[in-house]
Amino acid sequence: MLFKYLFIITLVILFVPPVRRFVFYLLVGRQLVKEQKRQNDVRGGRREGEIRVDSRPKKESDSRYNSGEYVDFEEVK
Repeated sequence: MLFKYLFIITLVILFVPPVRRFVFYLLVGRQLVKEQKRQNDVRGGRREGEIRVDSRPKKESDSRYNSGEYVDFEEVK
């Protein structure tokens, strides 16, 4: 009798998607949400794909080119 109920419950969980999603949420979903919140706190609350640019300190140099590294080139016609 008990085996019959366990078999029916197993079939319902396997073949009924809303029930399967609910069982998955009960078993795993809450832990995933907690872990995601913890990771967001560790990263400083930045969202994925967000870009942060830190400016470099001004470096005094004797170079006359201030915009970057100078590269020779040949014009090709």
